[in-house]
Amino acid sequence: MKTILDIIKGMHPGRYVDRELKKREISKRQFALSINEYPQTLGAIINEKRSMNVDLSLKIEEKLEIEEGFLMTLQVFYDIKKSKYDPDYKPDLSKIRKGTFWDTTFEKIDWKLMKIAVITRILAYGNDEEINEINRFYGSKYVDEINKKFPILLTR
Repeated sequence: MKTILDIIKGMHPGRYVDRELKKREISKRQFALSINEYPQTLGAIINEKRSMNVDLSLKIEEKLEIEEGFLMTLQVFYDIKKSKYDPDYKPDLSKIRKGTFWDTTFEKIDWKLMKIAVITRILAYGNDEEINEINRFYGSKYVDEINKKFPILLTR
């Protein structure tokens, strides 16, 4: 059975607080003042413009009777999720030839979204240095899985 954390892992803690306040029919401003916090600060967190901090999470958790540390745990999982989907997250491009991707604009490749296409292309047409780099970047276990799923596409 999944826990609530398993279900909402990756959600910004401000979103969770917003849902709790709505469920309990408490205004954001009233709640912020009741925990001795600026309404703008709480609003920024609820609108996902700011990260949750330890002091504020403890105040909110105590007032809403939420398990201590829950909001900070959400913040950590949110930060991890955000980091994984960072558009600047790329392999070492000095090890990948633009010519391997002759039919696309190399600078516009989304290395996360297009990972299956990237892996199959490099396995089919790449050199050893490129293959080593995608194994490092995506993980050799994942690259092997893709290689097994799409063997017809590969020439190596």
